[in-house]
Amino acid sequence: MLGVALGVGVLLALLGGVATHSCVAPDKLVSELLERLEDSVDRNEPPNPSVLLAMNLAGATEGGGTRKWLLREIKEEAVKRAQKDMTSGQVALYVLALLSSCQDPHHTHALGQTVDLFRVLRKKTKEETESLEATGVPKTTLYSVSLDTLGLCLGGVGGYEDAATALAKEALSPAGHLSVDTRAAAALGLACAYHRTERQDLRHLLWEAVSVVTNGFLDEQEKRDGMMGNIYSMGLALQALGSTAMFYAPREWDCAQAFSVVYGHDYRQPMAIAQVLPALVGKSYLEAASLECAASSGVSPSLQPLKLGPAGVQKARIRVHYSIVNALQGKHFHESISVRVPAGSTLLEVLRAAEKKEPDVFSFQTEQTSWGPMVVSIHGLAANPEDRTYWQFLSEEDALQEGVGTYVPVDGERIQAVFSTY
Repeated sequence: MLGVALGVGVLLALLGGVATHSCVAPDKLVSELLERLEDSVDRNEPPNPSVLLAMNLAGATEGGGTRKWLLREIKEEAVKRAQKDMTSGQVALYVLALLSSCQDPHHTHALGQTVDLFRVLRKKTKEETESLEATGVPKTTLYSVSLDTLGLCLGGVGGYEDAATALAKEALSPAGHLSVDTRAAAALGLACAYHRTERQDLRHLLWEAVSVVTNGFLDEQEKRDGMMGNIYSMGLALQALGSTAMFYAPREWDCAQAFSVVYGHDYRQPMAIAQVLPALVGKSYLEAASLECAASSGVSPSLQPLKLGPAGVQKARIRVHYSIVNALQGKHFHESISVRVPAGSTLLEVLRAAEKKEPDVFSFQTEQTSWGPMVVSIHGLAANPEDRTYWQFLSEEDALQEGVGTYVPVDGERIQAVFSTY
């Protein structure tokens, strides 16, 4: 293992920066989630570093070679794309995945080339903080800056202190209104920075920020019977609370209550599984650089296939009402259609049915992301990160908490796609 990275892993363990609570999920559930995660890997699609990271943290065995394939593909993607079109947050996840695989991101070699991912990450992180200082918003997102801080800190390379300072100030800002995912990722990155930095002024700032974030999570959990954010933000929130107890002491975390919320949900979305799985085995992304990679111990995925429902049964058909709305840019429009799809169809299948029925009106395009397909254009109107526009999906008036590839509408549901800003 890398000397510097291992050093901070040991330091985190000594100071209570890794999970110290008593909640660990049953082996059967962990095995099922690991199997779902492995089965989600499509070798015709780009690799998802979050999946490899979660498998390593959960102690997955080699199985059918999924981890080896992911590691090889991640190295190749890094060599091809890291310096070109990857965001800082994407590079950070690649760094974390490599660290958890006992690889040195300084020397990522594939396809006859070698790239220093830490150098790339430092450069991209600097662009984020410079944008934040100049305009009040990062080049991409504060979630990315959180991952950047964690990746640089665990690697023991420069640049993490500036990112941590900017991130802590945002976490403490009353006007911040950061999502649970962003706050949780920030808590992990800031906790790492707190344990590594020798600057006392920065340590005071970081302590305050992590304390505010984690106490906020505890308050929300108490008010909402265990829930923090939504079911898909619970994974990172559990990781944060499980590894930062010293920052909210003397308060104690009722981990059993939070875990019971997770146990009540049937996780299918690979990215959601990848975020919740480490917490279920008592680990967090903070431990990505301190795994004993030579050991192959851990929980093996269940050899029994998951019972995902009867096969060959004709499903009933449901009717879904779908509308597209643009009152924001160019020529405004509001179009509606009703389509019939088999019960259990995802929203993506509803969109395809609408497009098939009226292609001139309901055409759409998607891009593949680590969370699944994301709709980037409808009726020829494309989302644009430069003017911070996107297509938001709502059921009645409530924003959907799942993506189009996993959300399953019910009979008679009214879905709207609204061109919006963030």
